Amino acid sequence: MATRAARTGKGLAGLAAILAAVLVAGCAAPRYTYIADSGTSDQTYFKVPGGWHKVSDSSLAVALNGGKAPSGPSGIWSVGYDGATAPSARHVLSSSAAQPFVFAMVGKLNSTAQGNMSYNSLRDFFLPVTQTARQGAAQQGFPLTRFHLLRDATLDPGHGVHGVRETFQYTYPNGTTDTFDQVAFTNSDSSKVYVLFMHCLSSCYQHDRGEINTVMTSFTVRSS
Repeated sequence: MATRAARTGKGLAGLAAILAAVLVAGCAAPRYTYIADSGTSDQTYFKVPGGWHKVSDSSLAVALNGGKAPSGPSGIWSVGYDGATAPSARHVLSSSAAQPFVFAMVGKLNSTAQGNMSYNSLRDFFLPVTQTARQGAAQQGFPLTRFHLLRDATLDPGHGVHGVRETFQYTYPNGTTDTFDQVAFTNSDSSKVYVLFMHCLSSCYQHDRGEINTVMTSFTVRSS
C-alpha cells in the first residue's frame, strides 16, 4: 500500500507539473500581433513582434501631416507600430529611431494618380528612390542625402496585386543614417495603393534584419 501510494503521489506530482507548464505557456505573450485592414474588402494584413506597440491613430495622422491635425477624413486606412519601449508616432520618420517603426496604409487613387501609376510611382511613393525622383527632390531642398540602394525587387503575389520592395539608406542632416524598407502594391486596375513602410537607424536594421524581414514579407493583399 505504501509503495502504491508513493507511486500515485509521484504520478499526481508529475501531472501537476505538466498542467502548470501548460498554464504558463497559455498565459505567455503571443509571439506576433496580427494587424488587418478590416474596413475594406481587400484583406490587407501583416504581423509584427508581440512586443511592439501600436501608436494612436490620431497621433500618427498628425505626424504624417507635418505636425498638424488633418482637416477632415482622408479616406485612408493607416496604422503604426513602434518597437521602442516608449512608443511615439514621431518615430515614423525620426532621425533617432533606435528601434524599428512600421507604418501601413491603404488608400484609393484619384483618376490622375491612377493613370500615372507605375512601378516607379510605387518605388517613390513615400520617399524618393528613383534617380529622377531624387534629382527633383534635391532641387526642392529635400534634406536627406547619401542615398544608397540595397534592394530593388518587383513583386507579383497574385490576385491582380503587383508591386515592389525597396530597401535603401538615407543620411539625415544630423549625420545619422537610417535604413528604410518599403513594400508598395497596387491592384489590377491601379485604383488603390497598399504600402508597408519601416525604418530605423542602420545599426538597428542590421541587428534586427531577420525580424524586420519577417514583418515585411508578411504583408499580404488579396484585392477583390
